Amino acid sequence: MNIILNGEPTTVADGSKVADLLHALELADKRVAVEINGDIVPRSLHGTHKLSEDDRIEVVVAVGGG
Repeated sequence: MNIILNGEPTTVADGSKVADLLHALELADKRVAVEINGDIVPRSLHGTHKLSEDDRIEVVVAVGGG
């Protein structure tokens, strides 16, 4: 299935969920914000929210600083 990830065309397996994508990106244990088609997907839904063909996904990693 084709998606747009942070502005780049990307292919993921059919039936993938947000959590699957984050795992593939090695971001599963990081603090991230995920937006799909303009809507934020809460962390509590990462394991159940299925990705769809042509979804536009933005993943932002939170970084700490002082």
